[in-house]
Amino acid sequence: RARHAQEPRRVMSPAGSAAGAAQGEPLALTLQATLAPLLAGRWAGDGPPQAALSDPWFANLLLFRQAHDWRWLPGPYPCIGGHAYDGARLLLPLFDLAAAPLDAVRDRLQGHAAYGPLGDAQAARLDPAHWQLSGSRDDADYLYDADRFRDYRGKLLQKKRNLVKQLLAAHTVQAVPYTEALAEEAATVLSAWLADKAKAPGQTDDGPCLQALALAGRLGLDGWLHRVDGEAAGFVLAERIRPGVAVMRFAKAADRFKGLYQHMFQHHAQADATLRWLNFEQDLGLANFRQTKLSYQPVALLAKHRATPRPARGSQWAQDPRASPP
Repeated sequence: RARHAQEPRRVMSPAGSAAGAAQGEPLALTLQATLAPLLAGRWAGDGPPQAALSDPWFANLLLFRQAHDWRWLPGPYPCIGGHAYDGARLLLPLFDLAAAPLDAVRDRLQGHAAYGPLGDAQAARLDPAHWQLSGSRDDADYLYDADRFRDYRGKLLQKKRNLVKQLLAAHTVQAVPYTEALAEEAATVLSAWLADKAKAPGQTDDGPCLQALALAGRLGLDGWLHRVDGEAAGFVLAERIRPGVAVMRFAKAADRFKGLYQHMFQHHAQADATLRWLNFEQDLGLANFRQTKLSYQPVALLAKHRATPRPARGSQWAQDPRASPP
């Protein structure tokens, strides 16, 4: 799902059961003070910082709230409900599934297919006797050592290194720290990107991207606007989700400047010595997207799990596998 390479993000219209869609309060910026701490708390003590997934953070959920129909479901077992890109309705739990009573989590799931996404550590705490896990390679996040972008060292990254050298030899490239004052200039880059991809406004992630440019400071996004020979030509916006870990939320560049994407990623890593890991999000199963992400040599793919509680003994669903869950 990362919005930083040459492939646009797939955007789907809301889908799923009417009951699921009708629940809760639509996600809005006014909920940030309530939800941001709950979302950040999901990863407390759950594995190393770099194992945190890219999805369950307020900025990301808010920006793509329309694509996923994200809704706030408060209560004793608070969740954010919506649908995944494959149409399955999910509940993002803001509580410890492993510690909650099974009857309660079964009841909470009504109108949804599964809880998720969960990281490896969260999924490992669930008793397989009571939980069924599923997942897709298409959803896995790409995790990189930031040092790989700082120097593009080694034979496998030689092409990236050469593209940066060629860009800097042929052009004057300037990077300016991004602020909302640069939103209009960055929007011209986004328009050029849409034209390069032969996409009309609304066909990809341009809407969420424009919102991110306007709300970067409020949402905790930072990055750089890159000018080539004095012309705005590219930008990156990232989110620091854990100490030393950043997700590359958006990156757009004009195709005519070869090597600019590689330079922007390198510059972002070089500009922050405290940055240890970069998460480039998932590839959505898009072949070109996958090839591009793999070409940067990830150190790991972070699996995203969905968890469904097994039916209680004696229920119709448990007795007859053909029966639908309640």
